[in-house]
Amino acid sequence: MSLDVTTIRKDFPVLSERINDKPLVYLDSANTSQKPRVVIDALAEFMATQNAPINRSAYHLAAQATERFESTRSKIAAFINAPRAHEIIFTKNATESLNLAILSWGRANLNSGDVVVLTHMEHHANIVPWHMLVAERGIVLRWIPLTSDFQLDLTDLDAILSGAKVLSFTSMSNVLGTINPVERLCAAAHNVGALAIVDACQSVPHQPTDVQAWGADLVAFSSHKMCGPSGVGILWGREDLLNAMPPFLGGGNMIADVRVDGFTTAPLPNKFEA
Repeated sequence: MSLDVTTIRKDFPVLSERINDKPLVYLDSANTSQKPRVVIDALAEFMATQNAPINRSAYHLAAQATERFESTRSKIAAFINAPRAHEIIFTKNATESLNLAILSWGRANLNSGDVVVLTHMEHHANIVPWHMLVAERGIVLRWIPLTSDFQLDLTDLDAILSGAKVLSFTSMSNVLGTINPVERLCAAAHNVGALAIVDACQSVPHQPTDVQAWGADLVAFSSHKMCGPSGVGILWGREDLLNAMPPFLGGGNMIADVRVDGFTTAPLPNKFEA
């Protein structure tokens, strides 16, 4: 079946724009994708007819908005084959999703000398939070290098992972386009008792994603790279892992109650959605 590019372009209003009297050609979806008319119309329709607080009020409009919001969580869970909808955490972007995963889990579980393994093809959002933990906790970073053709060099993977507490890696490079063997890497991490964190921002838009088949523990991605709206990040995590992690941000929907002597967090997923 041939690809009808003309029809597809008509779905995206911005592609009707002309630059230097030529049709716009957009090749930067690795940074952010353009939005089809159906997404633009859905956002406008919600703002015009259903805009109300989510999970905060009981009146009809708020209940309607909350139901629509929560149904999206269920759809995302099905899309990545997550076992439970409440394992889907909404954030403002994938950078926040990765920071939540890394800093919440890391501050509770990592100590001086603990080893975290990264790769030489990571996005800054999967590097900088780890360096923050180097400064805060004294952890040690190890790196999986690249081959001459820009694949991960897994020759010494067992040695690099020896004694590690975490392997955190991208499923697909935003610069190189390299597709990494996620299942193999997650299995290798688990073989040494390490956590497997996956930055899936580039792969989720382009190939089927099954977090259970991957064997991952925490997976981050975002909406705006897959023709969805900006301002939406997703973190999926195993229920037991998320329950054990401390909250990342305080206030808003993440509390069950607040007292002068402390607070109690709400259950998942609200615990992480301040």
